[in-house]
Amino acid sequence: MDTSKQYINGEWVLALSGETREIINPFNQEVIALAAEGNEEDAKLAVAAARNVFDQGDWSATSATERGNIVRDIAALIERDKEELAELESLDTGKTVEESRGDMDDIAGVFRYYAELADKDGGEMIDSPVLHTISKVVKEPVGVCGQITPWNYPLLQASWKLAPALAAGNTLIMKPSEITPLTTIKVFELMEEAGVPKGVVNLVLGAGATVGEELAINEDVDLISFTGGIETGKRIMRSASSNVKKLALELGGKNPNVIFADANFETAVDQALNAVFFHAGQICSAGTRIIVEESIHDAFVEELVERVRKIRLGSGFDKNTQMGPLISKIHLEKVMAYVNNGVKEGAKVAVGGARPDEPALQNGFFYLPTVLTGCTTEMNVVQHEGFGPVITIETFRNEEEAIRLANDSIYGLAGGVWTKDIAKAERCVANMRMGTVWINDFNVYFPHAPWGGFKQSGIGRELGKLGLEEYQETKHVYHNINPEPINWF
Repeated sequence: MDTSKQYINGEWVLALSGETREIINPFNQEVIALAAEGNEEDAKLAVAAARNVFDQGDWSATSATERGNIVRDIAALIERDKEELAELESLDTGKTVEESRGDMDDIAGVFRYYAELADKDGGEMIDSPVLHTISKVVKEPVGVCGQITPWNYPLLQASWKLAPALAAGNTLIMKPSEITPLTTIKVFELMEEAGVPKGVVNLVLGAGATVGEELAINEDVDLISFTGGIETGKRIMRSASSNVKKLALELGGKNPNVIFADANFETAVDQALNAVFFHAGQICSAGTRIIVEESIHDAFVEELVERVRKIRLGSGFDKNTQMGPLISKIHLEKVMAYVNNGVKEGAKVAVGGARPDEPALQNGFFYLPTVLTGCTTEMNVVQHEGFGPVITIETFRNEEEAIRLANDSIYGLAGGVWTKDIAKAERCVANMRMGTVWINDFNVYFPHAPWGGFKQSGIGRELGKLGLEEYQETKHVYHNINPEPINWF
């Protein structure tokens, strides 16, 4: 089995240490690839390459239109190789291949969006109070960007960082999750094919404790963009203080899905399932906190549980599969402990709460879709991000209580409100402290709209125009076209 290599300064290379890592299919624990296992020394080489290329200035001086054309070519190559990429993503993560195909469409869309946006901001002129002067504001690339992506949506999350960074004229070093690197490796091949210059994009494979930490602490890196857990995000913030790097952090959520009695019942139930059980609940925006009006609680839970029982588990390549496995044995054990602790706190298992019995699923990291009832915000199972196929159910009696419960969290990434009352919906949205709130829908996103959270869900925004601005510095240029001496001294 050949070893998947790193991409540093335009060359495909093995790790300096010679170490490799087995990449595992979470459906059956088969080894599907060997990947180079880089460390701090590999990261230092990649940073040096990115720093050198940026400081030379050729890439950042390339016209925004030309950079946009390259980013557009990357999108076209992703579309050309969509099926290969989707299969790799499903092998690597366990999600259904249909989900992965949808991801590839979204990923190509992200690259196309930033390709179009690249040359649309030529700066702005601003009024100067001084005669015979010109005052303008321009955007420039940040510089060398370290980008650290998670294992749940490997290539989608990579696209949110790669596309705007390239469009803005930065150089970069990407570290994908060490357990799901395959589609990111493939896209670096496509970026090379698209003509991205040597040293502009660099790929280092390896663990966060080594490669990620080096990117965060290295003083030749100007910005760190990280998607992952809160505790790792806090460590990155401390390390990034070495040279006061710019930070873009998306640190997850425990997202409320508020359902009023006047909502469309059938649709609210259906979307409650969609909000959680795609990719086995391993979604930062999953609506795992259902907060339902007390008067419809029993009927809602009954219907929800009946639907959850019918969810079909299996291989991502089986067209009948609706939900795949969790990503790893370690994560499976975390989800199991999360549910068990919730039960100890007083939550009741309405459905699921265990591993499946089917013999065909025993080699995979499967966990049954689970609904916990009788939950309150005092419980850790409600407050902590479980990152699995687990829904908690809370109840409320009035609008004010619904908003209070929704906001009772250290997170503020996303949330949903279900009601036919437009005024009520808008009042809730105005008071819910989250970066995205959906009305009568859930988990909808697209490249044009910014994505990020309030509170401990992170810093900054990805996607949209703000996603491009994360990778830009703002400069004020003041030009005196008729300078004269002041003769003060």
